[in-house]
Amino acid sequence: MTQPVSQFKSKSGLKRIFSAFSYSVDGFKAAWRYEAAFRQELVVVFIGTIAALSLRISAFEKLMLVALMVFVLIVELINSAIESVVDRISLDPHPLSKNAKDMGSTAVALAILIAVAAWVVVLFNRFY
Repeated sequence: MTQPVSQFKSKSGLKRIFSAFSYSVDGFKAAWRYEAAFRQELVVVFIGTIAALSLRISAFEKLMLVALMVFVLIVELINSAIESVVDRISLDPHPLSKNAKDMGSTAVALAILIAVAAWVVVLFNRFY
């Protein structure tokens, strides 16, 4: 028995790399256009990156602060994808749909908590 192949998986080699990049750009545009939380978090990442790079801390600490902020964006994108799939299946209220959306939201909250904790630790060590 052969496995069904998606039309999106038919490319190989360089063509697939360019297609994957194009899909990523499309995903970024969709997140920017339709997800207010993503836009807000992107502004925080932009400001936070400038702040992190301006601080007199080690290069590793700068990398970690920026990476954790980007991690928040990654989790937000995954959460938005989950919400989109749930909404695509049905807009009717359902306990499993609520669970999926709530768990995605929890993942974002935990990612933000980790990023904030890292900032607190680095700033505390730098200024106290």
